[in-house]
Amino acid sequence: MLATDASVPERRLSEVIAEHLRRTSRINPSPAERRSWDRSLPVLARDLVDAGLGGVEMLVEYQLPLTSQRADVVLAGVDRRTGGDAYLVVELKQWSQAELLDDDPKLVLVEGVPGGPKLHPVLQVQGYCEYITDFVAALAGRDDVLRGVAYLHNAADPDVQDLYAGVLDERTRMFTKSRRGALLDYLRELFAPEAGAEAADRFLTSAVRPSKQLLKLAAQEIKDREQFVLLAEQRLAYEIVLNSVGRARGADSKEVVVITGGPGSGKSVIALSLLGELSRQGRAVLHATGSRSFTETLRKVPGKGSSKVKSLFKYFNGFTKAERNGLDVLICDEAHRIRETSQNRYTPAHLRSDRRQVDELIDAARVPVFLLDEHQVVRPGEMGTVAEIRDHAEARGFRVHEVSLDEQFRCGGSRAYEEWVLRLLGLREGGPAPWPGDDHFSVSAAGSPQELEALLRSKLDKGYSARMTAGFCWPWSDPHPDGTLVPDVRLDGWSRPWNVKGDRAVGDAPASALWATQDGGFEQVGCVYTAQGFEYDWNGVIIGPDLVYRDGRLVTVRAASRDPELKKRGVTDEQADRLIRNTYKVLLTRGMIGTCVYSTDARTQEFMRELLGT
Repeated sequence: MLATDASVPERRLSEVIAEHLRRTSRINPSPAERRSWDRSLPVLARDLVDAGLGGVEMLVEYQLPLTSQRADVVLAGVDRRTGGDAYLVVELKQWSQAELLDDDPKLVLVEGVPGGPKLHPVLQVQGYCEYITDFVAALAGRDDVLRGVAYLHNAADPDVQDLYAGVLDERTRMFTKSRRGALLDYLRELFAPEAGAEAADRFLTSAVRPSKQLLKLAAQEIKDREQFVLLAEQRLAYEIVLNSVGRARGADSKEVVVITGGPGSGKSVIALSLLGELSRQGRAVLHATGSRSFTETLRKVPGKGSSKVKSLFKYFNGFTKAERNGLDVLICDEAHRIRETSQNRYTPAHLRSDRRQVDELIDAARVPVFLLDEHQVVRPGEMGTVAEIRDHAEARGFRVHEVSLDEQFRCGGSRAYEEWVLRLLGLREGGPAPWPGDDHFSVSAAGSPQELEALLRSKLDKGYSARMTAGFCWPWSDPHPDGTLVPDVRLDGWSRPWNVKGDRAVGDAPASALWATQDGGFEQVGCVYTAQGFEYDWNGVIIGPDLVYRDGRLVTVRAASRDPELKKRGVTDEQADRLIRNTYKVLLTRGMIGTCVYSTDARTQEFMRELLGT
């Protein structure tokens, strides 16, 4: 985010912003982004000057807390009516012509802009306003302090007339070049002709409240009303699903939606928001995953005390005998866990099938929705990929919609961190690189497991959520006869037990499915199968001897793994290599604020310290 005013030379504006983003967020803006800044920001700056409001601060490319999503501009100034702080989120669009999609007030087709339908800009700015109000503590309980506008400064009214139907209220408005005079009046009504520097400072230095916890709100989301704020591509994915549901039902057809995104991108928030909305609409909808921990947590937390809510959460292997198109929507969360077939030891004999599992899931609903991260395939036989789903759907003549969240949402709001992890693990070209740093995400290396635990415990004591995980390189024992857990993870005089294996708590240790979310889980080390699908503020990762630094890169050592999945016949060394790398990708990207790592291998530990500059 860059604070600026109308005095910044227009010819240098994009250079200033690009340099700021490179320095603070390690983002290298595209030429298209630079052109948009040069064409849109001076327009808004001149409008402020012409309105007599040259002292109002422009916070350009404001990064929303705990996400890499950025609002175009937040104006900060003095409220003309109250003398207090006033803020206005401005979404700048260069569109010259646009219309609603199929008269849907939430989706827009834009002439000359590729990539399919776009979210209505008023909904986009409304989402920003709600999200900022939820997270910026300075605005707590002050809903009247923040407003939003969509400014289509290249469009005349007749060319975007349809879009005015989406204007919701006086706090979220839309203006075009035809209504520039009305915009100037709106700005004068909101802001006093005074300097906004102090208001901007209070906004930028405000504490950030903790994010709403997904599972704590899921019960209300499903049973009562929407509790989550969906931003930009998140909201676009949500609206595309709802639009597809209406179209498929009316045309007696089928449409498939694939939503991809890395950790922290909000896939599960979208899934639960859809489940809640479609349930309230009376649609036949179910939520399914291939993750036992995630499904059981959803059943026990959102579904607590309600057999109806519990029944909404299923497993992928439960649709072998499902009626074709018996559901309106099947929401397949964690769809990278899709397996080749539904044949496994957990599947009852009468439900087993030789059919491809992806086909079973597609058949079950008029609109099957798949939410996935291809870099989280960690078990042999898992094959949930975009190509796999698209090929199966298109081969049968079904329309496929794809929405990627990766360009806007990354782990803890840090694109740099996820890119760094992918290169570190050899999952992206370029090889390991020094950590470039990111003001929005902390990465460090601990000198010992004791130091790692102490750091995480200090965060836990301050009210943050924190967990420690490790590669599957130690045995996983059953509890002692007295009911205590065996401290299987042993390192240099330090030891801790793995998380509980089963569905029952052991002493203060929660059941396996609740390790990541329930009190007591911090005292055990989590494995990939319990950590996958969950996020916490602070993340500690022990890199075991199955991943070591040799000859300038990290190499996998299959023999060092204790994972029974990798001991199975038919799993090739190449497959094992990929699965071990994906396992650490999952473990390293659970944190939303920061990650600390420790390696059991001395050369690897030294390598990590060099990369992290510690």
